[in-house]
Amino acid sequence: MRGFTTLFGKEVLRFWKVSFQTLLAPLVSTLLYMLVFAQVLDNHAEVYPGVSYREFLIPGLAMMAMLQNSFSNTSSSLIQSKLTGNIVFILLPPLSPFEIFAAYVLAAMVRGFAVGGCVWLASLIFFPHLPAHPLELVVFALLGNALSAVLGLLAGIWSEKFDQLAAFQNFIIVPLTFLAGVFYSIHSLPPLWRDISRFNPFLYMIDGFRHGFFGVSDIPPFESFLIVGGCAFALSCLSLSLLSRGWRLRG
Repeated sequence: MRGFTTLFGKEVLRFWKVSFQTLLAPLVSTLLYMLVFAQVLDNHAEVYPGVSYREFLIPGLAMMAMLQNSFSNTSSSLIQSKLTGNIVFILLPPLSPFEIFAAYVLAAMVRGFAVGGCVWLASLIFFPHLPAHPLELVVFALLGNALSAVLGLLAGIWSEKFDQLAAFQNFIIVPLTFLAGVFYSIHSLPPLWRDISRFNPFLYMIDGFRHGFFGVSDIPPFESFLIVGGCAFALSCLSLSLLSRGWRLRG
């Protein structure tokens, strides 16, 4: 386990040393979203009965921040190691593909949880309320962070330069996140767009996470759990297969 713990510690220390950028910056961005949207729409929209628009935003923004930071941690670390050539120090030691996979993904989940925790603590200023289903909240946070971290790992493996990684993030991750019901309920969409939204796995992460907050959601939480868990498992198997083959990692 020494190799796994060393790599895991290195990945955690990597983002912790620049916590001003990796933790504080996402918190400020999320609070700005909250302030702007809540100020404009809080008195004009009520998505769920008894839930103000400001309250509705909090879990979606918290999950969005977690997903984006989990993705960034694995993808940026791997692409930097590939471009600087120090990926060899990860491939040469007797580390199994599962140990490499687990170290990267778990470190990214730590960053995601740290960002999500900061957002939730800051949100208590606007919404001093405890979650309705704390266990459900933690389960969807775990699954969401894991899935996003695995996507980041796949993006880092596939990318051979920063331009490719930026394209993956800007044209796949950001649209999927913003169109996952962070700022709206899918029941407010026309039937066609509502059906299209059902193909977005990020929707189920955010909706299940929101159910943990309020006890209400657009999709049954068990359905969301099965879909998010299935996607995370399938992508984990794919990333382990690529790590085992050393695809785009070994020169």
